[in-house]
Amino acid sequence: MTSYLAATRDRFLLGLKYADFRTMWIATTCSGAAAWALIVARGWLAWEITGESTWVGIITFAAMFPRVFSTPIVGYLADRFDRQTMLRWIFALNLAHNILLGFLVMNDLAGPWVLMVLALFNGTLRAGQMTTAQALIPNLVPREHLLNALALNQATQQGSRLVGPLAILPLLGFLSLDAAFWFCSVFYLIGFVQVSRVGTRSTGRIDASRSFWGNFIAGFEYIYTHPHLLAVVLLAVAHCSLTMSYEAILPAISEDKLGAGSVGVSYLMGGVGTGALISSIFLAGIRGPSVRGKIFLVFALLSAAAPILLALSTMREISILATVLIGATQAGFMTISHTAIQSLTDDSVRGRVAGVYSVHVGGSMAITNMLGAIVADIFTAQAVMAVGGLLFLAVVVLSLGSGTVRRVYFPAPAVPAAA
Repeated sequence: MTSYLAATRDRFLLGLKYADFRTMWIATTCSGAAAWALIVARGWLAWEITGESTWVGIITFAAMFPRVFSTPIVGYLADRFDRQTMLRWIFALNLAHNILLGFLVMNDLAGPWVLMVLALFNGTLRAGQMTTAQALIPNLVPREHLLNALALNQATQQGSRLVGPLAILPLLGFLSLDAAFWFCSVFYLIGFVQVSRVGTRSTGRIDASRSFWGNFIAGFEYIYTHPHLLAVVLLAVAHCSLTMSYEAILPAISEDKLGAGSVGVSYLMGGVGTGALISSIFLAGIRGPSVRGKIFLVFALLSAAAPILLALSTMREISILATVLIGATQAGFMTISHTAIQSLTDDSVRGRVAGVYSVHVGGSMAITNMLGAIVADIFTAQAVMAVGGLLFLAVVVLSLGSGTVRRVYFPAPAVPAAA
């Protein structure tokens, strides 16, 4: 039994044996849990105040849109300055933001415009944290264990969809919405303490012969001049736009499918988080690029089918199971996307590439979240989910006609080195 547990640890949890990565892993889990709990609590508060998905969409858009304008700047800074120091400041500011938000909600001062402004600030910090952490993590483990560490990091980001919403579920059901916001502050405090304990220091490399703008756009140049990397980024953009932009319509889905109000939103997000955590940990044990490419294609196809299943479900239990499938397939797809991008990127520009990637996926999600909420008010939330799934299915099928994308799904086997 002991040998079996050791083998499981060495296959799936290898990265956690490195102290700095383990500490960062805990910090990322806490910040992710706070972020997803905030999406649930903030979205439901907006729904209670206005009764409109459109306002939920606007506030969710404000939380996600900063990834469009802030991440290239943060990516540049993460290659210019010490990444751990940047993370410590980001966690401290997010903690301060959440304390202010909790105070305003407790005193009935958090109207929709206030929520929007604070969501914009919180989203800016969250985007900066994710970009900087993506640049730092490859420096916390040996290169041969990088893929495992990236998969485990994705497991925390995706699994936090489960931890955050479920952590505030008793507060929403038995106490008050105010308590949920204060509980998010506890998550940020723990994350700040943990990230302050990371000892590794790293920066990228800024080319002294190039101007500020030349160094600033290096991430864009790197992605756009590497076809394999660009193909993964574009697939991720389509995936995020069409299948992952549903947070703004969760209150409407909760009412239509579960009839459970804010608690139902936590159930739905918890289902997504459960599936996400399972698939991310599963992928930590997948080592062969050939197998990973085929699984990538399978996840792409199932990511299209899962939201359609949720849209068509007529039973509460099927709806919850559909969210588990959504979480599993979407997290699996994004985990492999992140792994491929980090593996194809040189450390000297890793921060800027992470920032540019975040611009693409975060910007697309912000826009489609808001548009989806507007369309849901005109038609239905189920229609938004179903159409998104069908459109992404078409993208995946069409992508098989591209030689570059086929090499993502079916990479050529490695050629053994000559003896």
